[in-house]
Amino acid sequence: MSFLASVIVALAKVLGVLLNAYMWIVIISALLSWVNPDPYNPIVRFLRGATDPVYAKVRRWVPFTMIGGFDLSPILLILVIQVADIVVVDNLVRLAFSMGYGMPGMMVR
Repeated sequence: MSFLASVIVALAKVLGVLLNAYMWIVIISALLSWVNPDPYNPIVRFLRGATDPVYAKVRRWVPFTMIGGFDLSPILLILVIQVADIVVVDNLVRLAFSMGYGMPGMMVR
């Protein structure tokens, strides 16, 4: 088992966890936008601070995200996160297996 392959698998796992955590932050932020939460609540401030800049970039890149007053940028962001998870994380794991990590048929995730 190669040390570099183990490092690549570890990076893939950490990246997968970070992408999954951010996806849940986006989901919770989108659900909170349906109600009127206290804007001074530290959790609401964190969620808005973590998602609003990314939403603004998505709205700038894809101008049709506002349809009838409904914001589609969280949905597009979740799709991008899922694609990044599939493409980047899975390919890092495949790279590690091609370098001799683990045994064939062993599950990494």
